[in-house]
Amino acid sequence: MEKSINVIISGGGTGGHIYPAIAIANEIKLRYPTVRILFIGAKGKMEMEKVPNAGYEIKGLWISGIQRKLTIKNLMFPLKLISSLWNANKIIRKFKPDIAIGTGGFASGPALMMASRKRIPTVIQEQNSYPGITNKLLSKKANKICVAYDNLERFFPLEKIVKTGNPVRQDLLLIHTKREEAQEFFNLDKKKKTVLVIGGSLGARRINQLIATELDFFESQNIQIVWQCGKLYYEEYKEFGNKDHVQIHQFLNRMDLAYAAADFVISRAGASSVSELCIVGKPTLFIPSPNVAEDHQTKNAKSIVDKHGAIMLKESELNTFPVVFETLLRDQGKQESLSENIKELALPNATSHIVNEIERLISK
Repeated sequence: MEKSINVIISGGGTGGHIYPAIAIANEIKLRYPTVRILFIGAKGKMEMEKVPNAGYEIKGLWISGIQRKLTIKNLMFPLKLISSLWNANKIIRKFKPDIAIGTGGFASGPALMMASRKRIPTVIQEQNSYPGITNKLLSKKANKICVAYDNLERFFPLEKIVKTGNPVRQDLLLIHTKREEAQEFFNLDKKKKTVLVIGGSLGARRINQLIATELDFFESQNIQIVWQCGKLYYEEYKEFGNKDHVQIHQFLNRMDLAYAAADFVISRAGASSVSELCIVGKPTLFIPSPNVAEDHQTKNAKSIVDKHGAIMLKESELNTFPVVFETLLRDQGKQESLSENIKELALPNATSHIVNEIERLISK
């Protein structure tokens, strides 16, 4: 495959949009070593840091989403949209991509819209069980829509949908071989059960509040905690790391080892986290964020819970946490069935399948 191609990838705002985009870029680069890849993101968002760290060039657009209530930011939206469409068009005209890929987030709207207008093939990678407004609009012109869940023909044209799953970190595929390395890496007591707490790349206020409240409960159950509180909350919660059974981290750079060390996982239900946890196969308690578009995290979690692959507690139900968790802790059969059932939902070759679809469009 010596053909030289140009690829635009757009997506960001959260790690759930950025990391799948980077995974797709890495797979394309593996197949086409001479490829030129350009990312388009939103100025001021985390992709402007994470993408260059992964070794790729990125251009930023002046764009943000519409707020749910009337704000000054909403009044600025039309101006931002016009600016972003104009700049996206300029970038595309200069870069001359063979294909444009969107993984969600504000910037993918203008980028894929302008690519479609220039008759450049476009691919949407929809991570969630309930798509946001940007991808619903883009789907009308997209050539292919790669999804991770069933029944998305409610939102997208059926003939364009391909169920591929969500791209995940490839180092998660072998975590079952890393248990001892992980325990040493985190300096864990091998005689104790370990709970991994993850609230997304920025952190989750209600999960952090819950864990802080229940530290004595965990200690009484002889449980140690690896707690990723997120960079927004680290200063507030870092003092809890002084306790013998608690490790608190702003960010976990070795997620493969964090998952390998865990006996249980408490997590938000962003699409990337859900896809990773299906591969990891540990007993999982989802606490979905209610503060996201269309409440899609609850829908993501419910799609796993309905298949008996996880437990879900809504934020309004967190007062029941000690009873729910202790019941799971005492029920070895339940732990095993949750692990087996969630693994059944894993799609570990998602990245490869998505790039296969991209290749087909390029070859046409």
